[in-house]
Amino acid sequence: MKARRTQTAWRAGAAVALGLAAGLAFAQAEAPGEAPPRNRDPLESFNRGVYRFNDGVDRAVLRPVATAYQDVVPQFARTGVTNFFNNLGDVWNLANNVLQFKLQGSAETFMRLNVNTVFGLGGLLDIASEAGIERHNEDFGQTLGHWGVPSGPFLMLPLLGPSTVRDTAALPVDFQGDALGHVHDIPARNSLSALRVVERRAGLLRATRLLDDAALDPYAFMRDAYLQRRLSEVHDGRIPDDEE
Repeated sequence: MKARRTQTAWRAGAAVALGLAAGLAFAQAEAPGEAPPRNRDPLESFNRGVYRFNDGVDRAVLRPVATAYQDVVPQFARTGVTNFFNNLGDVWNLANNVLQFKLQGSAETFMRLNVNTVFGLGGLLDIASEAGIERHNEDFGQTLGHWGVPSGPFLMLPLLGPSTVRDTAALPVDFQGDALGHVHDIPARNSLSALRVVERRAGLLRATRLLDDAALDPYAFMRDAYLQRRLSEVHDGRIPDDEE
């Protein structure tokens, strides 16, 4: 029972931090020409409060640790870590490509997994990208959107970062689909989870600086970038006229 509680706590903690890092990743998208209609953010007052809380946690904990990781660990080692976790992520990418009946995405993701796992030392080397095999990132929120489930209002989750009602409902399935969560060795899983959090956050340090320097309203920028990018991801860049 104690081991199960420890496993649940670590997986929740890793998901929380990765969600916060994902929020910053969406801020790398280009600023949209027009802000989404206000009815996409009916909970703006609540969302802004949660954003300030998340930002405080990030500044106090995640950002300093990620900065130290970037300063201490050599570039080639950081690249290997990134490739390894991207390869693990391709397992869930493959599942969602199949669920969306995307034949090319499924085939290429399957090829990526095999090439990088077998010839890339378990994913430490990204041979598939060098060979021109494209990565198709898909999650269960995108799968729901692909089959017509509306996104619903924008929602800023405590620690998890920007989301929508649809993407929030998809999170439990995404957590179950995370290959790392199925590692049975608890110390190894916990160590890998912590490393993945730090690696993802370190990769967003430059985006954070740009956001701090360029955005007059960081919350609005992140919200609009998230909604615009998620819309593009769900439709694979081919956004219907009525959505635009």
